Amino acid sequence: MADEIKYEYKTVKTVRGTDGLVISKMQRDGWELVEQSQGTLRSTLGFRRPKKPLPWFLIGTGAAILVILAIVIGTAAALSGGGEKKGESDMPAAAASKKPSATPTATAAESVAPEVITPANNPEFAALLKADSCDDANLDFATSHKGQTVAFNGSIVNMAHHGDYDTRYDLLLGPGDKGRNTADGPAFKYEDVNIGDLKLTGNNIPATVAAGDKFRFVAEVGEFNADQCLFLLDPVSTEVR
Repeated sequence: MADEIKYEYKTVKTVRGTDGLVISKMQRDGWELVEQSQGTLRSTLGFRRPKKPLPWFLIGTGAAILVILAIVIGTAAALSGGGEKKGESDMPAAAASKKPSATPTATAAESVAPEVITPANNPEFAALLKADSCDDANLDFATSHKGQTVAFNGSIVNMAHHGDYDTRYDLLLGPGDKGRNTADGPAFKYEDVNIGDLKLTGNNIPATVAAGDKFRFVAEVGEFNADQCLFLLDPVSTEVR
C-alpha cells in the first residue's frame, strides 16, 4: 500500500541496570521500544521509528549542486595549473631562505606533561559530574578531551563478569559515594578489565572489588556511547578511599 508506514530498526545491548536510561534516551530521539530481552548480565533492547523520506525536490537540488561543484573545481584546477610552479621559480633565493623550518623545535611549555583534569581545576568537568548520564555534556566532554586524564572521587555502581570470563569484568562507576544508589553524573564504564588493570593503590589494598566500594579514580577519557548513555574510561590508577 502507498500509505504503509515504513520503519527503521535498531538493536541496543545494555549492561543490566542501565535499561531505563537507554530507553528514555532513545524515546527522546523518536524511537519506540518493541522488544526487550533480559539476560543474566546484559539486556537486549529492540527499537523502531518511522523512516523519514527525503523530499524529491531536495534530491534534485543535491544533484544540481554536485554538478556545479564539479565544474567549479575543474575550472579552478585548470586556471591554477603551472601558476604555482612559475611563482616558486621566480622567488628570490634570499626570500626562499627565510621560509620557516618545517620541523620547529618544541618549546618548554610543550614539553611539560599535561595537567590531570579534576573538578577543582576544570569547571566543565565539575558540571559534568552533576549532569544526567544521557546529557549532551557527556558527548561534548568526550569529544574535546579524548585521550586526556581525569581524576575524581567515586564509587562502583555495578560490577558484572565480561562475557564468559571469570576474572574479567565490566565496571559501572559513578561520582560520589552512593554506589548502587548513584543518581547524578555520567555512567562511567571500565570495560573488559581484570583486578590488576585497576592498578589499586593506597592503604589496605583489597584482593578484589565490589559494588559500593569507594575509590579515587584516575582514568583516560575514551568515547561516549550515546545509544547506551555510557561514558567509556581506561583505568590509570585506583586509590582506595
